[in-house]
Amino acid sequence: MAAAAERTDELVREYLLFRGFTAALKQLDAEIKADREKGFRVDKIVDQLQQFVQSYDLAALRDYWSYLDRRLFSRLEDVYRPTLNKLKTSLFRYYLIHTVQTGRSDKAQEFFLKQASELQNQAEWKDWFVLPFLPAPDSNPTFATYFSRQWADTFIVSLHNFLSVLFQCMPVPVILNFEAECLRSSLIQEENESLRHKLFALQAESSRMKKEELDVEQAIVHHKLPAYVANMDRLGDSELDMTCSQRSTAHSLQSRGGFLSSFLSQSKKGPSRPAHPSGASPTQTGSMLLGKKEPTNHQPSTSVALPNQSSAFQSAKGKEGTVSSKDGKSHFSGLVAGESSSLQQRQKRLQEHGKERKELLAKGTFQDFFLQGQSAEKKTDVSTVETEPCSELHAEQGETSTKMPTSSAEAVGVRQEQPFIVLSQEEYGEHHSSIMYCRVDCSGRRVASLDVDGVIKVWSFNPIMQTKASSISKSPLLSLEWATKRDRLLLLGSGVGTVRLYDTEAKKNLCEISIDEDMPRILSLACSPSGASFVCSAAAQSPISHMDFSVVSSGGKSMNQVPGKLLLWDTKTMKQQLQFSLEPEPIAINCTAFNHNGNLLVTGAADGIVRLFDMQQHECAMSWKAHDGEVYSVEFSYDENTVYSIGEDGKFIQWNIHKSGLKVSEYDLPSEATGPFVLSGYSGYKQVQFPRGRLFAFDSEGNYMLTCSSTGGVIFKLNGEEKVLESCLSLGGHRAPVVTVDWSTAMDCGTCLTASMDGKIKLTTLLAQKS
Repeated sequence: MAAAAERTDELVREYLLFRGFTAALKQLDAEIKADREKGFRVDKIVDQLQQFVQSYDLAALRDYWSYLDRRLFSRLEDVYRPTLNKLKTSLFRYYLIHTVQTGRSDKAQEFFLKQASELQNQAEWKDWFVLPFLPAPDSNPTFATYFSRQWADTFIVSLHNFLSVLFQCMPVPVILNFEAECLRSSLIQEENESLRHKLFALQAESSRMKKEELDVEQAIVHHKLPAYVANMDRLGDSELDMTCSQRSTAHSLQSRGGFLSSFLSQSKKGPSRPAHPSGASPTQTGSMLLGKKEPTNHQPSTSVALPNQSSAFQSAKGKEGTVSSKDGKSHFSGLVAGESSSLQQRQKRLQEHGKERKELLAKGTFQDFFLQGQSAEKKTDVSTVETEPCSELHAEQGETSTKMPTSSAEAVGVRQEQPFIVLSQEEYGEHHSSIMYCRVDCSGRRVASLDVDGVIKVWSFNPIMQTKASSISKSPLLSLEWATKRDRLLLLGSGVGTVRLYDTEAKKNLCEISIDEDMPRILSLACSPSGASFVCSAAAQSPISHMDFSVVSSGGKSMNQVPGKLLLWDTKTMKQQLQFSLEPEPIAINCTAFNHNGNLLVTGAADGIVRLFDMQQHECAMSWKAHDGEVYSVEFSYDENTVYSIGEDGKFIQWNIHKSGLKVSEYDLPSEATGPFVLSGYSGYKQVQFPRGRLFAFDSEGNYMLTCSSTGGVIFKLNGEEKVLESCLSLGGHRAPVVTVDWSTAMDCGTCLTASMDGKIKLTTLLAQKS
């Protein structure tokens, strides 16, 4: 801490010189020279105390210790008070022993004269009043220990350690954490970038392995068929002639005759099966096709390349061809355009090879098909070249085709990438009742959660999930908000008309203020980004119980249709600054939100009206009827030209703040996203909770929105032209309805919080896929 203070002093000097504040600079230098805390240098403080002892300056010693007590020790908790008293007693004894050792008995007597009124009633000093009058106090059993060098060294080391720990644990201003935060942020960014590269490398490796597996499977499938059948659509004239010549003459004639005779009754498109010529069955014909080397019922179960019909007759072209190539090309062009060039039919033939092959052997006439095959060899080669890359791309995606593609994008295996990758999902289970609020602080390091039993938990999740502070409120709590500047502080609104300021590091309440006895329910709190003030929404008691769901569901009056106030309070003095005017009548304000600089405040009320306040003029700039029923949650958009609201009517609406009441977009949300939230159990048990915390949150760029659902958070894409929200990712993980959400974007990896009615909080870490 001493190094940070010295570095900060230098930065302040540099800033004052830059601004030309020479008088302030001179005053700063004078104050630093007279600094009694020695720049938080423990060794200098201890040296100063020893110097007072060596010079027998009792008055200065007492004054300096009193200053340290007021400035530093008074902030300690009561549990450390006995330790502090022991150190003070040892310091005065150290002074007395030094006076006796140096033969200054007059200074010892002076000490007791000046300190007698303070020490005479303390039991630990009862035996010490005789010290100046003993002839040899160093040999007295009571005082011998204190005259040893070991005791003096032990005391100095203990005092040094105590001050060191105190300076390390004491709260420091934000400016002293600046350098450490910069270093920490840079390290986290480097780590995130490294992890991002590793993740993409693993994805590429996974895709490569899947492609290799698919290639192996295809290689196995090709191996099951004779080479001249499996590769028939890839053979040219010379290759096919070579393949045929390698077989025996008798076998070649038998295979060719059987193969050609199987097409005697085939037509171009006939889906029906005519009678087999010469009484040959499909099974017999298939045997001839395979050259009687494999049984015909041995069909591969996965997709293989379908033998190309035109290439199959290239070996017979020289003997049987009587029609010119020119006529054949014109005759076959329709078939190539209708079948071979169609990507969907190509995929279908690859997937349903077994079925098509049986039909192929029983259809068509030899003459028609022969004339088509005679002239289509070039076009078929072209179509094969065009369709093969699509097949390879499909295999690259790691998907085995099992159904007919419904679009061209699916046909080539192109898959829509998810906007986020779920890196991890952890659970915080310290609560044992339904959650009301769950908020991340502005630094993105800690979370504050509040349940219906009044239990507050402050916990961190990086690098491990750990509870930092826990508190139970005797009075019911209805709202929670982090302070913005000193992010260790929490604002807690109760149901008895009070707001508490809770220190999460010291784990104690700093102050508690009374808002209004007539309006005891503190429904919403919002702290200005500048940290100078906060707004507080107070409402009268509701005539309807929170658990009386039947009244609301049957169309009864909303529970917050009661008078309310919206107040502005100063954070430092904790005094009320003003009360906002609520037109047309005072009403309970359910939700509040500031924009990025605190100049605008948007509120949602029980009367369904959204109000926009100018915080510089402290007046309502505009208001409009937004929902039928209450407004449950409001937030500014990313560009702050619009605001979003969710209401009791189940609508999610975007409003233009430059024109009062102008809708930009409107969506219907399911009841599980807007509340009231219902948790059903055995024997007709039903727990109902009305919305309290945030019902939606945005990512860092405002393109995606996180909402509640019955099984977890759901992320929707915004700014779409469709009238229905597009669901991008379901986080899941919950067994009870999610009642509040939050999305922290302080780090590169976004952190989504979803809290449910069973007290469970899921923390999902997402990585945005950047294009």
